[in-house]
Amino acid sequence: MQGTIILNAYNTSFFLLNLLTIPALVLVYYFRKRDHFNYATIRKYFVRLVLIGGVLGFILALVSASAASDTSRGIPMDATVAGLIFLGTAVAIGILYGVEAIDKNKKDYYGGAYIFFVFGCILVGIVQVGVIQVSIKGAGYFDIFAVNSLGLPFFTGFLFFFVLVAILLWFGLRFAAKRSWYYMRLGLWCLAFMLIGYSSYLTTLIRSNANPAVDMYNVDNPMSLVGYLSRSQYGDWPILYGQKFTAQPFDSKEIYSYEKSSSGKYIKAVSSYNYIYNKEDKMVFPRMWDASNDQNHADYYAVFMGIQKKQDGTYERAPTFMDNIRFYISYQNYFMYMRYFFWNFSGKEDDLQGLYAGNVRDGNWITGIPFMDSAMYGDQTYLPDSLKNNKSHNTMFMLPFILGLIGMFYHFRRKGSDALITFMLFFFTGFAIIVYLNQAGYQPRERDYAFAGSFYAFAIWIGLAIPYFIEMASTWDQKLLKSMLISGGVIAVLFLLGTLSAGGGVGLGVGFAILFGAVGAGLPYVLKMTKSGTAITYGAILVALAVPILMGQQEWDDHDRSKKQLARDIAKDYLESCAPNAILFTFGDNDTYPLWYAQEVEGIRTDIRVINTSLLGTDWYINELRYKVNNSDSIDVIMPPAELEGNKRDVVFFNANPQFPETRYYDLYQMMKDYVGTDVSQVSSQDGKQYNTYPVHKVALPVDKQTVLSNGTANSDDSIVDVVRFTIPKNNLYKNDLAMLNVIAANKWKRPIYFTMPYNELGFGDFIRRDGLSYRLVPVQNGDQSGATSVNTNWTYNVVMNKFGFGNANIPNVYFDEENRRHLNTIRKAEVDLAFDLIGKNKKDSAKAVLEKCDKMMLQQNFPYGMVSRGNDHDQLSLAVMQAAYLANDKPLAEKVAKSVKTDLQQQIKYYNSLTGWQADGLNYEKQNAQEILDRLNQVQQILGAAKPQSTPEKTGELKPPPDTTKPPTDSQK
Repeated sequence: MQGTIILNAYNTSFFLLNLLTIPALVLVYYFRKRDHFNYATIRKYFVRLVLIGGVLGFILALVSASAASDTSRGIPMDATVAGLIFLGTAVAIGILYGVEAIDKNKKDYYGGAYIFFVFGCILVGIVQVGVIQVSIKGAGYFDIFAVNSLGLPFFTGFLFFFVLVAILLWFGLRFAAKRSWYYMRLGLWCLAFMLIGYSSYLTTLIRSNANPAVDMYNVDNPMSLVGYLSRSQYGDWPILYGQKFTAQPFDSKEIYSYEKSSSGKYIKAVSSYNYIYNKEDKMVFPRMWDASNDQNHADYYAVFMGIQKKQDGTYERAPTFMDNIRFYISYQNYFMYMRYFFWNFSGKEDDLQGLYAGNVRDGNWITGIPFMDSAMYGDQTYLPDSLKNNKSHNTMFMLPFILGLIGMFYHFRRKGSDALITFMLFFFTGFAIIVYLNQAGYQPRERDYAFAGSFYAFAIWIGLAIPYFIEMASTWDQKLLKSMLISGGVIAVLFLLGTLSAGGGVGLGVGFAILFGAVGAGLPYVLKMTKSGTAITYGAILVALAVPILMGQQEWDDHDRSKKQLARDIAKDYLESCAPNAILFTFGDNDTYPLWYAQEVEGIRTDIRVINTSLLGTDWYINELRYKVNNSDSIDVIMPPAELEGNKRDVVFFNANPQFPETRYYDLYQMMKDYVGTDVSQVSSQDGKQYNTYPVHKVALPVDKQTVLSNGTANSDDSIVDVVRFTIPKNNLYKNDLAMLNVIAANKWKRPIYFTMPYNELGFGDFIRRDGLSYRLVPVQNGDQSGATSVNTNWTYNVVMNKFGFGNANIPNVYFDEENRRHLNTIRKAEVDLAFDLIGKNKKDSAKAVLEKCDKMMLQQNFPYGMVSRGNDHDQLSLAVMQAAYLANDKPLAEKVAKSVKTDLQQQIKYYNSLTGWQADGLNYEKQNAQEILDRLNQVQQILGAAKPQSTPEKTGELKPPPDTTKPPTDSQK
């Protein structure tokens, strides 16, 4: 019986792999660490990985069949599938063909695999540029000629190009057949089938030309499809050779593209700029390259290098090659990849986003074994309860990682060619992506989703640990055992050196060595003691299945979205806060996509036009405003399409004009229509180009009081101004700024205009007030003599009490991750502002009702008042809730909030005090911040907690609600 098991151990491995890695793949991928609350995103990546797995299996079957029959008929179909789903499988095609179709000895076997690996990489490059981009670009140029020169309809030249390609392929195949050029025929068939695969992208052209309500990138012509496929909207960055982050370009080269124009022709437009740097400012393998500081990328590099800025704003020195290598290893590989890897196969500390490696509190990977974790992050027993009890605090004791390593080592030892194929999938979906993305520091969100394919590949090796257990328990192969333990010892040494070099202890390396030995040697020995082939087989299967079961048990609660509806509810709250037929400006991904979903899928408030300001800088998006969408009327943007198309008015500069002295305010509509929107405003630059300008900063919006009262823009008790006067605080207006001002000016108070934040970048912030969760532009100045406040009291009270949704935060055991909690705090902030407003108007019973409503709809077990957060924003807002509750004479609620916040802050301080050395230094700011908030809490409690209830509100300046300076999160790098 044992001999049969040994003989079939590897032959049955693919069956076992399919049997056992299905739970691993599903659990690893379905329960894997994901910081976005968007479930649709998770489903998208899950389906993608399932398809990739299917592609590899399909390729394996076809290539094996081709090898067995000494033909290559399956290869073109592989090309089709690669074009349809995943280009990276082209490398696997090359290796599989080499190792399966060529019968050689082991030495040549590996050599052939490596050669075909190189061929596969070259094939990826050829397809990525030649097939995907050059073919579409060529079709685009044919279309430009057909439209602009021959006056034919759009897509005529595009279709003619591919008809011509098909004819050339047909003649090529006939020619190759006559000459018996086998490989030419095979190559042409592969090209033909790959083009068929990539033809699926034509659906984007069909969709965009149908002008749907949501039409990202507007891929309505072949030339825009080129940019879409090359991901030009995400910009460009160096990979193997390029600039240092300290470099300054000495010149730039314009990159052109073609767009549809209002005249029915293609026009040439600058799509981007290629900046040119001095040779001494460039280097090989530049990892520290991004000089922009809008997301503090350059400053992160400087902190990593330990350098400061000089008085002139430049940095003390440029990065060296070794600085780049250190950044590549410690940040890009470890922090931005291995950390995510170990989240999935070892454990995760909490769901706070990790911003830098020196922070031992936020988003690190753990093992769940105290002495091993303490070696990396200090004593974890002192962590605040809100972190220890965080549902994303997962402990898997490194067992999935160890099983995966055992499966990988065994795979390479028993059939290295197959292992190499799996490793290539692991490499190209992990480490190769690291090189390609070249990520800078301070990413706006965790990027674990980018490497999901490598986690999928590693899960395959978890299944392949089973044949190892069976073989070892059956034969006790000393040579195999020695090889396995040596391999595990190497990994243990790497862990040891890594933690010691970072200032940690020996616990991680020693603990891993013990665990690996126990699993790799101890477990097979225990199975061997059964002396039964059947018991060994089923015992190995049960042990291996226990690992994905452990993963599911640990990770189910923080992946369960069955009851969470926050994305939909936050969208509903924004929309329901708006008056009928409103215009709502949004600013990022997370305050835009949920609103589009709510409107397009659930039909919520389709009368509102949602305008994303990030997209508003493109002519196609501005033109979409001119049409009715759903139940939302068209919008006047003042300028006709011809005046905004292409690069026209991409930026409008301030240029003082003596005819318009800055001693008075000028009508914004007239300035935009009669000056900025005409050639009168053009001036010539030194390079000979013409630019439009605007002459003054001081602008005005006339107010028709009857109109604003009748449509609800202003209330009857408001102090309405005759003219809204404001000063534009910029010397240049980009196209999105220009479009926003045009919409506001042309509206003339006919439709309500809202923002998802208290927007003041164009100078009219004094005329923004809160209407529920959204902020409305009103002809009422904040803080004027009439006592008007920044809250539309009656409207907001009605919305909060009767229409707000809370994402099911009132249902027990619903998990909200860090991003979710930020949005819940947005809702809580609206209610706190309303409560303070009601208290200021001596409506304390109403304020109490608002606070009680918020408390009831956000259960403490789901969303406690006291909770660790970056910068302690969460506790600071809860402190405002406590203040409002005291002032509203709701002492029980105030004490409830105070107890929760005080406990959390005290636990934080205790935890920070337990840290030493670099671990303490990394959280010094958080410690000081926690102590300051705790001191303020004690002062408020001392003043308000001991005071008797009063019929009039306190007037101390300390009790005002904190200003809402939080912007909706954006993601400029996907």
